[in-house]
Amino acid sequence: MKLAFITIPVPDVGAALAFYRDTLGWEEAWREGDTTVAFQLPGTDVQLMIDKITEEGARPGPTFLVDSVKEFHESYRDKITFAEAPQEIPGGHMTTFHDPAGNPVHVLDQSTA
Repeated sequence: MKLAFITIPVPDVGAALAFYRDTLGWEEAWREGDTTVAFQLPGTDVQLMIDKITEEGARPGPTFLVDSVKEFHESYRDKITFAEAPQEIPGGHMTTFHDPAGNPVHVLDQSTA
């Protein structure tokens, strides 16, 4: 597993974009439609991903890159409780589980990129 993103849910992507890009001067790395924008964090390979809130109570959390989300899910399904089954995303698959404190931990692969 490799830390790829810190995911931050936001109610207003435009305001977050203005803050991180225009105020802090961070470089936009990529975006997915009008709901998700990633910024390259200075001095690291990790990116900050802002994502429009789609559920009440959404919290920030890490996103880890693995070779296969399906294999990760299969390996850990008896050890942790997943919030969702692996889902297709652009370029791969993703799943989420929560740590003991309730923080979301996202896991993704780029298997179809």
